[in-house]
Amino acid sequence: MSPANLRTALARDMRVGAGNVPLMLTEHGADPDVPRLSFDVDVDGIPAWTPLSLRDLTERVAARADWFARKGIGRRDPVAIFVTSAADVFLNYFALNRLGAIPALMNGNMPIEVAAGFVRRLRGVGVLLDADHAALREHDLGVPVLGDAAETGTGDPTRAPAHYRHHGDDPVAITHSSGTTRTPTPVVHSHHSLFAAIRAVRLTEARPHGPVRELSALPAAHAAGLIVVNQALCNGYEILCLSAQGGRFERSGEVILDAIERWRPTGVYGFAVTWSELARHDLSTRDLGSVRNWSSTGDCAHETHIRRLVAVGSTPTWTREGLVDAPGSKFVDMLGSTEMGHSAFFISHRPGSDRYDRCVGKPYPFAEVALLDVTTGEEVPVGRVGQCGLRSPTLAPGYWNDSTATYRTRLNGYYLTGDLMYRDEEGYYYHVDRVNDAVDLGGGNWLYTALSEERVLARCPDVRDCTVLAAAEGDGPPVTDVLLMLHEGADPDLDRGDAVRAALGEAVARTLRRVEVVPDDGVVFGPTGKVRKFVMRQRVLADVPRGR
Repeated sequence: MSPANLRTALARDMRVGAGNVPLMLTEHGADPDVPRLSFDVDVDGIPAWTPLSLRDLTERVAARADWFARKGIGRRDPVAIFVTSAADVFLNYFALNRLGAIPALMNGNMPIEVAAGFVRRLRGVGVLLDADHAALREHDLGVPVLGDAAETGTGDPTRAPAHYRHHGDDPVAITHSSGTTRTPTPVVHSHHSLFAAIRAVRLTEARPHGPVRELSALPAAHAAGLIVVNQALCNGYEILCLSAQGGRFERSGEVILDAIERWRPTGVYGFAVTWSELARHDLSTRDLGSVRNWSSTGDCAHETHIRRLVAVGSTPTWTREGLVDAPGSKFVDMLGSTEMGHSAFFISHRPGSDRYDRCVGKPYPFAEVALLDVTTGEEVPVGRVGQCGLRSPTLAPGYWNDSTATYRTRLNGYYLTGDLMYRDEEGYYYHVDRVNDAVDLGGGNWLYTALSEERVLARCPDVRDCTVLAAAEGDGPPVTDVLLMLHEGADPDLDRGDAVRAALGEAVARTLRRVEVVPDDGVVFGPTGKVRKFVMRQRVLADVPRGR
């Protein structure tokens, strides 16, 4: 079957979903031997960076399905997976879905104590670990450790049970929120919800010219990581999944840049933090010419980071001499979250783009968006900030073992994403903050920390990243701290106070207590690299004199 016909067949076949992509590719006659999925680690004796074909993938998944079946794992059994490598995440994800079980994927950067609580709250049937996370064995988990991830590939693929046949509503994965405001919360995804955007958009949009090679620096254990792999498999794109995610860890940007130079992808996927880490480097000194597209999801990316990326890479362009690679690339910014299942908004940037200031573009066709006044439930008018409400087939059905939290986030038939946004007369949406981080200053003035960070970065070119913390205790006035992380070579002793005040605006500047240059460990990050502002606000309040 031709690639175009295969994409059409997969989009129309309602049996296809996030839990059975390899099976459905085989049933629809996909070429079993073309390169498809690569990892940066060895897989059952297959060297790192060696692409797995559909035949290889099916066999390696079947071996793991046999291993789990011998452990007694079957339909509807939740199994926690706490590992480092992307290969261990994806191969065991597919294997458990083959059995009709429910893989509960945990970010490998989660602290051990937090991970133990997550597993207990899951109330599953077991947990799979690797050597990096063996310390979890010392905790009371309430379930057995099934074994080490290194063992799972030793199963017999010829003895694996037949593939479970999923219904669209069947749970196929449990992932978790970023944990920026609380303990990471388990979020359940269904066979169809985690595939809805692939079916509606990714299998029907025009295929790019020439071969497509995608590099994923997304956390493999995140919903976005699962979606990117499934959409690449269905589209016939070759994809490399890095285990060293795009989070905030030593040398993360360098690891990603090295992988780009070695593997020569046409597209790179990451979170907003990925681009911050790449911004540490002089990108003009790296060989990034293969990259045509940078694709971001999760938080809205910062203008200063986007401009650095679109200045490098290439764009296929027709000229009198034929098709050539012109300098400059495209950045696709997609605002999403674990609970949204897939990004609901998107906007494209190229060199010379000027629609920034946290513009997240317009909704995807499958997403119905309303900006709501949460007191009345009514939609707010154009230009006024409201809470983002979303109706979408991509939405996660809810929080695992927590119906209270599930229903608390629903209003008038919408899921409340926790984002504060406004829209303009042209229908473009702008993200200003998370509900938990914004502060009412009174008199119609608000302090939006995310928007403030965006404007500080735009005003201070030697600042690589910025965190704005605003807190108030009781009836006391709010105080604001601005933490700056500098580009290499920037003067840490330079007084940037006036520039920061100008960026914040008069009302917010009146609350400013300090502007401080900090090292990376001066900011508290969660497992996915997001700043844990809730935790850091407590530190701000601890420094506020009583009786103020």
